[in-house]
Amino acid sequence: MSDLSAVKALVFDVFGTVVDWRTSLITDFMWWGKQRGVSADWTALVDGWRGMYVASMDDVRKHPERGYVMLDDLHRRSLEKLVDKFAVKGLTDADLDYLTKGWHRLHPWPDSVAGLTRLKTKFVIAPLSNGNVALLTNMAKFAGLPWDLVMSAELFEHYKPDPETYLGAARLL
Repeated sequence: MSDLSAVKALVFDVFGTVVDWRTSLITDFMWWGKQRGVSADWTALVDGWRGMYVASMDDVRKHPERGYVMLDDLHRRSLEKLVDKFAVKGLTDADLDYLTKGWHRLHPWPDSVAGLTRLKTKFVIAPLSNGNVALLTNMAKFAGLPWDLVMSAELFEHYKPDPETYLGAARLL
């Protein structure tokens, strides 16, 4: 076994690792759509949305001259394209905000909170995520995630896998 005595902090991915983004979004949107009388293929929309995730961040990474764009804004841009593609009609700006903020309301995997709580007894724990600070903070409050601080790509204005994100987290810790 490795000697972990010098390890003081642990950082980790979030989407898919700590939270079940896919089921959370589909379930939320199906419930919301039923309440609002909005029908759509929510599963296809959510899968399409995640399919646009890497490309939207890569566009920011490849064009630093345009400036950093946080993930909530990238999610909103992608959602607007998908709403058109899937012909989801009658959505207001508030509806699009609600759907975009679905990423703030993700449920943890069944063992995530207990596992993080256990790790927290020995280490400082933090997400190191492409999610922006508000998204990760709201998610933690919603899901009861016990991290000590939030490490977001937004802090470094670089998305993973840019080395600035990882080196920035190491520097801050």
